[in-house]
Amino acid sequence: MWSGYNAFYEATIPDSVTSCTWLRLLDPGSALFGRLAIIGDEVIGFSVAVVHEGSWTAEPSCYLEDLFVDVNYRGRGYGRLLIMDIIARAKSNGWARVYWHTKHDNPARHLYDEFVQADEFVRYRVFLK
Repeated sequence: MWSGYNAFYEATIPDSVTSCTWLRLLDPGSALFGRLAIIGDEVIGFSVAVVHEGSWTAEPSCYLEDLFVDVNYRGRGYGRLLIMDIIARAKSNGWARVYWHTKHDNPARHLYDEFVQADEFVRYRVFLK
C-alpha cells in the first residue's frame, strides 16, 4: 500500500525513511499518527497525519500528510471516511484545523472539494536532505 502511494506521486522514499515513519506511527508519544481503512482482513487505504502547534491558533493543527486508497476500492467512499475520521478526531481533541495539500491534477480533488475549496496559497519547499 505504501509503495503504491509513493508510485502514485512518483516518489522514491528510502527504506530507512520508511522504517523511521513506521516506528513513529507505532509510537504513542509521536505527533505522527496513522489510520487504516480495512475490509475483512485487507488494508485498502490509509491516512498519515501530524498534529503540531502553530502561530495562528492557540490550539494545535492537524496536517493530513498522506491519504491513499487502493485503486480497486476508489470511488466507494473510503477516502471520504478516512478524511471524516481525521476531522472527527480533530473536533474531539479540540484542534483548531485540519489541512492538506495535493497535486493540482490529482483526480481526488473532487472529493477534497466536498470538504473545503482550495485556497490561494502556493507551497514552497527547500530540501535539505
